[in-house]
Amino acid sequence: MLLKTFNPITPSNRHRSITIRSNLWKGKSINKLTVGLSKKSGRNNLGRITVFTKGGGHNQSYRKIDFKRSLINISAIIIRIEYDPNRSCFISLIAYKNGVLSYIIAPKNMKEGDVILSGLNVESKIGYCCALRNILVGTAIHNIELIPGRGGQIARAAGNFALLISKRKDGYCLLRLKSGELRLVSSLCFATIGIVSNIENMNVIHGKAGHSRWKNKRPSVRGVAMNPVDHPHGGRTKGGRPSVTPWGLPTKGRRTQRKINKLIIKKRYN
Repeated sequence: MLLKTFNPITPSNRHRSITIRSNLWKGKSINKLTVGLSKKSGRNNLGRITVFTKGGGHNQSYRKIDFKRSLINISAIIIRIEYDPNRSCFISLIAYKNGVLSYIIAPKNMKEGDVILSGLNVESKIGYCCALRNILVGTAIHNIELIPGRGGQIARAAGNFALLISKRKDGYCLLRLKSGELRLVSSLCFATIGIVSNIENMNVIHGKAGHSRWKNKRPSVRGVAMNPVDHPHGGRTKGGRPSVTPWGLPTKGRRTQRKINKLIIKKRYN
């Protein structure tokens, strides 16, 4: 998937680049696989603002994605590739032989008319979904389960994948994520072979603030630019304390990942 650039007739178009979607489905999504999505706009159940950088944006409908691929040993054909406003990658509408329709994450280089299959022991082809114990070592995989039967939870963003490094005798497989993390996953967990589509998404340049507002993102204001009543860093006096949140919690140097996880061999920030 290539990127589209613009002539610099305005300052916002000078460096702007977006993903070309001319080969995607231009019609509506399947009604049975689409539900309404209400926006929270950064507010909690009491209606109070808890996230200041959320709000606005276009109205969106949520597409129900089949992360489990639970229909075993039933082949399916890809009908079309669609755009999903709720995620960075594209999605594929597939039709099983028994007539069931579902959406899945579209792998890279998959096109209309391709046949895919899900099962415990299937061929090592792009788009096929099977257990980790039956996937060849060194294969790029995505939509990986952390707990058998729960559905894919990691490696689902655009251009993302994980490498199957080794298979252990204790029933676990060693994966290397794109962040550099080494993680053990049960060999009974399912994963889809291939790389997630829209790999050029990382090179997209919005070019203007309005593009972020379309995506429900509001400006992020520095604490030092506020008044003392709004932020601990506010006011004319500077310094005297480390960087904190509006509620006084440290912001820099604090890890957000759980400290203890026996299945993580090497953390992503080491």
